[in-house]
Amino acid sequence: MMGAEFVALSLPPMLIGTLSAMACALPGNFLLLRRQALISDAISHVVLPGIVVAFLLTGVVATWPMMLGAGGAALIAVLLIEVIRRLGGIEPGAAMGVVFTTMFAGGVLLLELSDTSSVHLDVQHALYGNLESLIWLEAAGWGSLTDPKALQGVPSELPRMAVVLVGMATLTALLWRPLKLSTFDEGFAQTLGLPVRGIGLLLVAMSAIAAVAAFDAVGSIIVIAMFICPPAAARLMTNRLERQVWWSMGFAALSALLGYVLAGYGPIWLGGTHAVSAAGMIATFSGVLLALAAVFGPCRTKG
Repeated sequence: MMGAEFVALSLPPMLIGTLSAMACALPGNFLLLRRQALISDAISHVVLPGIVVAFLLTGVVATWPMMLGAGGAALIAVLLIEVIRRLGGIEPGAAMGVVFTTMFAGGVLLLELSDTSSVHLDVQHALYGNLESLIWLEAAGWGSLTDPKALQGVPSELPRMAVVLVGMATLTALLWRPLKLSTFDEGFAQTLGLPVRGIGLLLVAMSAIAAVAAFDAVGSIIVIAMFICPPAAARLMTNRLERQVWWSMGFAALSALLGYVLAGYGPIWLGGTHAVSAAGMIATFSGVLLALAAVFGPCRTKG
């Protein structure tokens, strides 16, 4: 299984899942510390109506129309959350809950009412993604990794998520000090003249980009889990932000890789005959890692 078959069928989805998990976990560290982790839940749900509207307008399932539609929906959601919070005078968590449940339900209704029978676009796809179907048909073995002609057939989600992860890492490195200061001491950051509100909006925008890019490939379940579970587990391992970020990257990658393997081979090892959802197993394994960190992590709260 480590030869041509592995390179064509398993390597691309494993890499895509790993890159997606790491791209979501990186901004998730700051959302967690700011007590805004639910924003990732909201974003991952509200992209659905944007994707459906993009399909209805273009008639095709293509990367850029879908990403533009999802990005527009995420922007509308952020604006609606702020409007409801300000006009209604309710706390941000409630505003997020109202917006993402309403928009996600609207997206489901659009899917049910529109004709998507000819394309791979349905409620199950929105939840679980299509990770298992992201295969590399042109691969003929490990040598294909250095074959320019074969590399042209790599699933488009792989270079997309690689670019997004590099972008997330670059922005985080460039804005490290403002992000860190505004996260831990907003008042002090304001006295230094830092645009605290702008930094917060930029963080939400980074999260939206990661969620939108990963949504089509891995679905909303993995997106939500990777924004929260790896950073939360990392927080239980260290009190230093720099180390927390590296721990979260490791937990995200481990969740994606082992979760994918367990989804395919776990049932067989236990005597079953069918694999289970890769997205479900990856999210479940990330929760297991969080539980282990909560029990054995050196920085857990001791009752």
